[in-house]
Amino acid sequence: MTQPDEQTQQGELVVVTGMTGAGRSTAAKELEDLGYFVVDNLPPELVGDVVRLVDSRQGLSQPVAAVVDVRAGVFFDALREQLADDFPTRRTTLLYLDADDDILVRRQEAARRPHPLQAGGRLLDGIVAERAVMADLRSEADLVIDTTPLNVHQLKARVARDFGTPDTVRLRVTVVSFGFKYGVPVDADLLADMRFIPNPFWVPELRPLTGQDAPVAAYVKERDDAQEFLERYLPVVETVGRGYLREGKRFMTIAIGCTGGKHRSVAMSEEIAARLREQGLEADAVHRDLGRE
Repeated sequence: MTQPDEQTQQGELVVVTGMTGAGRSTAAKELEDLGYFVVDNLPPELVGDVVRLVDSRQGLSQPVAAVVDVRAGVFFDALREQLADDFPTRRTTLLYLDADDDILVRRQEAARRPHPLQAGGRLLDGIVAERAVMADLRSEADLVIDTTPLNVHQLKARVARDFGTPDTVRLRVTVVSFGFKYGVPVDADLLADMRFIPNPFWVPELRPLTGQDAPVAAYVKERDDAQEFLERYLPVVETVGRGYLREGKRFMTIAIGCTGGKHRSVAMSEEIAARLREQGLEADAVHRDLGRE
């Protein structure tokens, strides 16, 4: 995939938002460790003022991160327009953190803090209300990270991977294998179903292995229909990727599913990521459900 010419830009601006309990503070701390000037719980109307202050005090190359919570979500459209007008050369990324409701409940209970939208009701009521408020904002996000399966260290590693080189404009692709029996990843931009390939689970000598093992990978990838899928699907990814870059989106998550997330989806995810790397992209394979069976 051809990459656009890199332009001289000011430091990146990352607006961190998402569900309460999904890891905003953890992401903010990691961005600070990466050299970002971080402001937490900042009213959106003050983001521009903070960026101007940083520009005057620390220079135009200083990256900035602003954490905005649910109570400010309705103002983000105006904020994006303001930033585009006032800072046209500063690359702005909206990072949205999400997690399943039961995980959010567990984390909030552990923190022993009321939900900002709970209003005297149940904790789950606050989460439901927050999802409704944040729905449009989530759909506008440049990058959605589902923190359901991630611990603190894994989330920090993901943020470091995605924002550790803020001067690049290359597309970063995460290919996630998963099992349909455990649900579809909520942060997927593209999704493909590998259940059309015969399941190695029914081959006794392959059953205990995974898609990362050479015999299973060969069994899956060497089939004519698997090769045909790769030859037809990768140009689709390339087309979408070019469009993402043209529209200023630098992150793509491709979900590759099979029944249990152990054999077919793992092997095909590894192959897709490898082929994308051959095209010069930053691509990693992540196996969400490997080891759950």
